[in-house]
Amino acid sequence: MGAVTAATRPHVSPYAAFDRASWRALAAGTTLPLDETDLGGLASLGDRIDLGEVTTVYLPLAGLLRLHVEASRRLWAARSEFLGDDTAKVPYVIAVAGSVAVGKSTTARLLQTLLAAGPGSPRVDLVTTDGFLLPNAALEARGLLGRKGFPESYDRRALVRFLADVKSGRGEVSAPLYDHQSYDVVPGARQVVDRPDILVLEGLNVLQAGRRADGRAPEVFLSDFFDFSVYVDAAESDIREWYVERFLALRRTAFADTSAYFHRFASLTDEEARQTALDIWSAVNGPNLRSNIAPTRSRAGLVLQKAADHAVRRVLLRKI
Repeated sequence: MGAVTAATRPHVSPYAAFDRASWRALAAGTTLPLDETDLGGLASLGDRIDLGEVTTVYLPLAGLLRLHVEASRRLWAARSEFLGDDTAKVPYVIAVAGSVAVGKSTTARLLQTLLAAGPGSPRVDLVTTDGFLLPNAALEARGLLGRKGFPESYDRRALVRFLADVKSGRGEVSAPLYDHQSYDVVPGARQVVDRPDILVLEGLNVLQAGRRADGRAPEVFLSDFFDFSVYVDAAESDIREWYVERFLALRRTAFADTSAYFHRFASLTDEEARQTALDIWSAVNGPNLRSNIAPTRSRAGLVLQKAADHAVRRVLLRKI
């Protein structure tokens, strides 16, 4: 018998792959608990999605997550009985990661809505890591304003502490809030999380290991507190184009507000705006994606792979 080589070895992956048809079939007969109006309030600017896509992709995903949450609750109940411990169950934490403009915010909001509409109407809170960005003044003082979104631009210690408190069962844990119009953390504004059944945490950096100030790996990772994680994936060329399209749309809407941080871009011509968006992508978002975000894809429990039309073409689910 010949030796097994890289060329002859069967491909083995830690993920099971599902195409659109086989994934959609997993939620056959399930009623979609939202309509076009509801969806319009959940979709991010520039993220093209319809009820058919929600039924095909996100309804089965919510069903799968519901199974995981219910299994976690059964394990908690059995362990509590075994230990004679009446400690309340802590929130089930789902992380949603991915690049700028890839649609992770829409994914997170859809999951919050679909899970909350499930049996028992569980309480589902959504927190974004944008609030844990360092304030612009602090970023500017450290020379990091041009690296906003990179791991070093976050107050990682505060984010870890927030998650540790949530997973410890602490009540009324608060997270800072971020305003995209002012492009800054809102001074004194907080979002209170009080022991929900499920917490969805969405952000660029949630699956990143990060580095301490001395360059060493931290002793505690954000992912230590996750029960499940989703990575929204697409080719960089497609994400770059979606980012440009969103920038052009913002120039006509949010940037037109004279109080907006990016109001200076409102008067650009289409060509100038497109070039500006491409320059920002080349300087900031592209390098951050390649160096810090995309390398974490393999750490996710599930990967949604999008095509150029924004539709999810394949779902990768980590085997157990």
